[in-house]
Amino acid sequence: MILSDVDIRKAMESGELVIDPLQNDTVRENGVDLRLGDEILRFRNKDIYDIYSNKADEFVREKGEAFILNPNEHILILIRERIKLSSNLVGFINLRSTYARLGILIPPTIVDAGFEGNLTIGMLGSNFPIKLYPGERIVHLILARTESPSSKPYSGKYSNKSHIETAHINL
Repeated sequence: MILSDVDIRKAMESGELVIDPLQNDTVRENGVDLRLGDEILRFRNKDIYDIYSNKADEFVREKGEAFILNPNEHILILIRERIKLSSNLVGFINLRSTYARLGILIPPTIVDAGFEGNLTIGMLGSNFPIKLYPGERIVHLILARTESPSSKPYSGKYSNKSHIETAHINL
């Protein structure tokens, strides 16, 4: 079942869900709005990205008070809030409609039961440049409760990160 604002607040009170920092406008009718952090990662223009390499020269990390998302550019963004889900909560990330109406896209993103950390989200630019500001509510996290707790809560390579993590495969 999808959690309502009442269910979300109960989950926070019980410790099933942690959101830090929590703002007054974070909890919404049936989900949680999360904010753009102060860091993005731009992929360099390369012919081939080698998912096994994870070389630092394949991207540029930027911090700032604003970012320009260029036309059709793919970037990774850091979400400001650190979240922690219990082993029976799952999250679904959607772009807030304000940004979707500008033509920005994000891929379907699942936050696995047991996840803890700051999320990294892929984002694809529209047909025109768009200025993004850290602190803006940019994505909406919908939470669902599983019928039973996961027997193997998430503990993968993206867990407990407070910075943008690139896509790579460890051999």
